[in-house]
Amino acid sequence: MTSPATGAADLPDYAPIPRSALGPALNDQRYYVGRVERNLYWITDGVYNSAFLTTRDGVVVFDAPPSIGPNLRRAVDEIAAANGVTNRVTHLVYSHHHADHAGATSLFGRDVVRIGHEETKRLLVRDNDPARPAPEITFTDRYTLEVGGERAELAWHGPNHTPDNIYIHFPGHDTLMFIDVVNAGWVPIYNVNLSEDVPGYIGAPAIALSYPWTHLISGHLGRLATRDDVTVHQQYIADIEASAREALSAVDPIPFYMAAGENAWAGVKANLDTVTERAAAPIVAKYTGVLAAADIEIFTYTTTFQIMQSLRLDTGLGVSRPVNP
Repeated sequence: MTSPATGAADLPDYAPIPRSALGPALNDQRYYVGRVERNLYWITDGVYNSAFLTTRDGVVVFDAPPSIGPNLRRAVDEIAAANGVTNRVTHLVYSHHHADHAGATSLFGRDVVRIGHEETKRLLVRDNDPARPAPEITFTDRYTLEVGGERAELAWHGPNHTPDNIYIHFPGHDTLMFIDVVNAGWVPIYNVNLSEDVPGYIGAPAIALSYPWTHLISGHLGRLATRDDVTVHQQYIADIEASAREALSAVDPIPFYMAAGENAWAGVKANLDTVTERAAAPIVAKYTGVLAAADIEIFTYTTTFQIMQSLRLDTGLGVSRPVNP
């Protein structure tokens, strides 16, 4: 059924959200801004997160999600006024090219120095979105940004969520910013958080943990993450991978193909759906009440499908191989 007032479908009766998954309350303008450490701040609308660093020479903004939009400007003004520092945004860093994290960057005008990975520039030039001007400063592997006596270390360690998603380390603030891989206290949404490189996505949290930090600014949901949050995420993904391996070994595809006859794709669908359901069901049961939205089964099912397909296509598990004569 749908509500005649909103057109929104009536939601199922999902499991309660663990209180540990929730962040601070939003203000009347529907955002929250808080100090991470010293002059590094984060802002959230409860779904998306961004960050900014105030310095004596200007403000550096890290991502500008359009859902936060002008509230990012308001948060910068609020903090600058409270601390008696300039509110002039001089630099803007892209974590990656996706519009949901970069679509409000145009609000800061053309005079801001934009910085991103070289692949970010290529993709933004390709996308030709006026809301996301391409960065003027790019790097291949590492870049040190120094503004007003403060430092951020930008690094690319290979593709993960996207080909250009980078790690942003604040060594003077005990903080790492890493977007769209770990959701603090929540499961990934569809298809491993809509990520493009499954092996890179699976390996990224270990790279994040190799940095020294206490606070993690992740891309989504309303609180900062901890190292324990990353560990729980890793265990969730590892359990899915182990369950997918077991299901691939246990389910024989031949009966599905035989039953489908000439309709080969029907056989493929029946086989892969069976493998996915067998692999995902115990994960949904195990993590409901542990990670928020674990009982929204389609999230774990589609993530399981992507990991299972990566096992098949990237590692060859369960794929028929030619036999030497």
